[in-house]
Amino acid sequence: MARHPGGFLQEASHQIAAGGSAGLVEICLMHPLDVVKTRFQIQRGKTDPTSYKSLGDCFRTIFQREGLPGFYKGILPPILAETPKRAVKFFTFEQYKKLLGFASFPPGLAFAVAGLGSGLTEAVVVNPFEVVKVTLQANRNSFTEQPSSFVQAQQIIKSDGLGLHGLNKGLTATLGRHGVFNMVYFGFYFNVKNILPVNKDPNLEFLRKFGIGLVSGTIASIINIPFDVAKSRIQGPQPVPGEIKYRTCLKTMATVYKEEGFLALYKGLIPKIMRLGPGGAVMLLVYEYVYAWLHDTVDLK
Repeated sequence: MARHPGGFLQEASHQIAAGGSAGLVEICLMHPLDVVKTRFQIQRGKTDPTSYKSLGDCFRTIFQREGLPGFYKGILPPILAETPKRAVKFFTFEQYKKLLGFASFPPGLAFAVAGLGSGLTEAVVVNPFEVVKVTLQANRNSFTEQPSSFVQAQQIIKSDGLGLHGLNKGLTATLGRHGVFNMVYFGFYFNVKNILPVNKDPNLEFLRKFGIGLVSGTIASIINIPFDVAKSRIQGPQPVPGEIKYRTCLKTMATVYKEEGFLALYKGLIPKIMRLGPGGAVMLLVYEYVYAWLHDTVDLK
C-alpha cells in the first residue's frame, strides 16, 4: 500500500476534510432540534410567560409564530463553525490518541482521554459561534425581523466586548459540555465497536456502526446536558435586562437546581437526544466513510 510523500500532512488533511463533511451533514439535518432544545433550556419554569407546555407545543408555536425558517434560526454560525469545529474534533482526537499510545495508555482508556482532550480543544474554537447562535435562537421575533448572524456578533462585541462577558461568555460551561460529551462519545463508540464483531454484509455492518453511534450520542447527551443547560442560561437572555444572574458554570447549575429543581438541569433532553443520538451516529459514519474514500482515492497510487 503506497502513500504519497508527506504522509502526516496528507493524513491530517483527510481527517480535517472528513470531519468538516461530517459536521456539515449533521448540522443541516438536525438544526431544528437544536433550536427547540435551546428554547426549553432558557425557560425559567412555569412562571416564565413564554413557557412551552410540551415538545409538540414548542414545535407548533415556533411554526405558527415564526414560520418554517424559525427552526433554522442561528444556523449560519454553526455552519460557519462546523468545518473548523468538527475538523478540530476528529483531527485532535486522532492526534491525542496517538500521543496517548506513545505514553502506553491502555487502548480503552486512551479513547476516552483523547475524546476529553478533543472536546476541550473544540470548545475553545466553537464558543464565540455558540454565543451568537444561542442569542439568535432565543429571539422569538419572526425570522425576517431578527438581525443577521454578523450583525448580532457586532452587537455583542460592541456592548460586551470579546472576553468572558461578551463573545466568549459561557466558556467554562462550553468546555464542560464538549469535554464530557466527547469523552463519553468517542470512548464508548470505539471501545464497543472493537468488541462487537465486524459483519461481512456491508448493510449489516453499516447498521452495526450506526447503532453503536446512536447509543454513543444518546449516552453522551444524557451525561453532559447539565453543562448544556448552564451554557444556554449564561449565553441566553438574562431574566432581568441589565442584570447578570447566570455567570459561571457551576454557580449557574447550583442556581437552577435551587430555584427550579433537579429536573431543570435536564431541560431540552428529549430534543437533544433526538438530535445528537442519530446526529452522533451520522457524524461518525460520515467521518469514517469520507476518510476511507479519501484514503482509497487519493492516497493509493
